Amino acid sequence: MISFKWTNENVNRLKLRTFLLNKGVTRTLLKRIKFHGGQTLVNGENAYTNHMLEDGDQIEIILPPEPQNEILNVSNLPIDILFENDNYLIVNKPVNVATVPSHLYPNDTMVNRVLGYYLRKDYPSRKIHVVNRLDRGTSGPVIFAKNSLAHSILDKEFKNHRIKKSYIAGLVGRIPYQHASIKLPIGRKPDSFLERMVIDGGKVSDTEFWKYKTNDQYSLVKIRLHTGRTHQIRVHFATIGYPLIGDWLYGKETDVLDHQALHSYQLEFWDALDGIEIKVKAPIPSYFNDLIKNE
Repeated sequence: MISFKWTNENVNRLKLRTFLLNKGVTRTLLKRIKFHGGQTLVNGENAYTNHMLEDGDQIEIILPPEPQNEILNVSNLPIDILFENDNYLIVNKPVNVATVPSHLYPNDTMVNRVLGYYLRKDYPSRKIHVVNRLDRGTSGPVIFAKNSLAHSILDKEFKNHRIKKSYIAGLVGRIPYQHASIKLPIGRKPDSFLERMVIDGGKVSDTEFWKYKTNDQYSLVKIRLHTGRTHQIRVHFATIGYPLIGDWLYGKETDVLDHQALHSYQLEFWDALDGIEIKVKAPIPSYFNDLIKNE
């Protein structure tokens, strides 16, 4: 059983529903609590969501059970844990491992590995809530929420661009800019399910970067994403003429790397449930320095 408790400190009376929505409980989750085995309690008693709260009331929600997806395969390969508390598990995804299963990668993705970890730990919730995804060829932190409330809260933070994500990328060519932002709209490429492109009418996309190291062939840049579009970094740098090293989709394949040179090295967000700032760092892989060793 997973539950959350709060004290109502609003002097003015308000409905239980309003209080819970302000805490990040979505209407969808309220319906699941009502119809699928959860509870909403005020001062230890079951209460409807239109119940009028008084100052000092003790509120508790009990989340409905979230059973394991029986179709999902279990992987017992190890995971590199960067952070863990009652609500979130953050793992360092290696390159060439997909985040979520697909028909191409059904058995050994980060989702499969985290499920194996949950089972070994005998956690009460076995549903895997993926908060953010990284491309198969990109490494770095992936957040898993341990329950539906934690997931809904952080999903909203991502949609509102309040998660701070920092990357390092290796680019083909000697980039001349010390510090710049690429603000070009991104959308799906016509007739392609996978590929994205800069396109009129696309979604607003903002990539800020700083030059880190260069040599005659390559550049390393550190990046702060201000939006989170699919393939945003890869599309933006390819568009300005500096595609990522090893990016077969937006640049060209190379013998230097078998994946794009992209790593998420830092991630920060506010954990509203515990009231703490969470900041994790994923060590930068050594191949980045190898690319510039002849600087």
